[in-house]
Amino acid sequence: MAGIIVVFDFDKTIIDCDSDNWVVDELGATELFQCLLPTMPWNSLMDRMMRELHSQGKTIEEIADCLKRVPLDPHVIAAIKSAFARGCELRVVSDANLFFIETILKHHGLLEYFSEINTNPSYVDEEGRLRIFPHHDFTTSFHGCSLCPPNMCKGKIIERIQAQASVEGKKRFIYLGDGKGDYCPSLRLSEEDYVMPRKNYPLWQLICDNPQQLKPEVHEWSNGEELEGILLQLIDRSITIDRKNAAQVFSVDCKFETIPMSPKESLPLALRVPH
Repeated sequence: MAGIIVVFDFDKTIIDCDSDNWVVDELGATELFQCLLPTMPWNSLMDRMMRELHSQGKTIEEIADCLKRVPLDPHVIAAIKSAFARGCELRVVSDANLFFIETILKHHGLLEYFSEINTNPSYVDEEGRLRIFPHHDFTTSFHGCSLCPPNMCKGKIIERIQAQASVEGKKRFIYLGDGKGDYCPSLRLSEEDYVMPRKNYPLWQLICDNPQQLKPEVHEWSNGEELEGILLQLIDRSITIDRKNAAQVFSVDCKFETIPMSPKESLPLALRVPH
């Protein structure tokens, strides 16, 4: 193993849209969704929308077929396969739901590449209706993070993954995301890690507004091609660094920036975060 854990958000990161909105729009429930949106949390609303679609006679097979039409950039598919081939451990941390994510990844032959999917649980009940539940049951307790929605704190998920990784000796993280919910886990990363925010999306803007808050090195991306290129360069760079560290004695305060890189290996940094 490469000693690298790559954590992907799902909506607007792995796929190029929001899976919840995609299903609601494709199956003709947009108007009701917009009416109910101000009245309940998003996660609860999606469970309600699945009830509505079921009452209209929409089957779970129709929902699955709809999900299989979700746009997924071939460069992202290649990036996932290449990262896995390089020995990285891949995980999903997403505020979508398990049925949506597994259906899409399985359709594209990608499910086997991920060791763990952290998301809102879902299942098909005895009536054939998809039920969606919160990752954190906010009806009984609050997860304690003011940055995150009530049903999920991605920061707490990352802390758990970090704790597991430290036992296994895995230390470096690469986190890819786009939304406000990806800011909290980005704050939990260290100087040895990387965060890849999608340019001109909420996570990118939050980082730009407060770059001094983050410790990891920041690399922006705009589309699947850039995601693939930057992610694989970061992985290759990290592997090279780890090999050099294993072969040579470095001083404790050695900075990654002092390691010579060929022009071919150079990366466009979105932000230089002061430390």
